Amino acid sequence: MKSDFLTNLFFRALQTVSIATMIARLLLPVAIVAALYLLWRIARNLEKPPKLTEEVKIVRKSLSEMLKENRTRCKMTQEFVAESIGVSRQAVSKWENGVSHS
Repeated sequence: MKSDFLTNLFFRALQTVSIATMIARLLLPVAIVAALYLLWRIARNLEKPPKLTEEVKIVRKSLSEMLKENRTRCKMTQEFVAESIGVSRQAVSKWENGVSHS
């Protein structure tokens, strides 16, 4: 009686494990495809440069205009500003024209 119960319990556990294994085998390809799709989406987004909002464009434009206006108002040349802060004159020119933002 006790051995029948244990045998029955053992076979039910075995069936549960085999069902779980079967489900895992069925879902594994789906999980792999989903993971590959997510990696593809991440890689695709990394390739694109971030889109600049209109506000960011306005701020950058305003900053470059402000640099030039203040420099000319103080009657400073690009060369003088560049030497004062330790960069090249071309860097100051790029900042004022909004070409470089560093």
